[in-house]
Amino acid sequence: MIVSFKSEETKLIFEGFTSSQYPSNIQKTALRKLLILDAATSINDLRLPPGNRLEKLVGDRKGQYSIRINDQWRICFVWTDENNALEVEIVDYH
Repeated sequence: MIVSFKSEETKLIFEGFTSSQYPSNIQKTALRKLLILDAATSINDLRLPPGNRLEKLVGDRKGQYSIRINDQWRICFVWTDENNALEVEIVDYH
């Protein structure tokens, strides 16, 4: 379950609104992926569909995971031992 957002714009998309901060062509897919993240009861739930490409991040984002929206955009988040997602944000990964 999503507990907190790092970005208010990401929260807007999750709530079904549009955001001027993100390209319009990714927002529908982003909402679908956010709903998958919200419904997840374990980190392994995010391995499917394979298009999510769940990754454990390193470097500046150590402690975070990401799932793909497309080749350029990701949803990054912290996964807790209580099976919740924190600090959820949509980021331009390139």
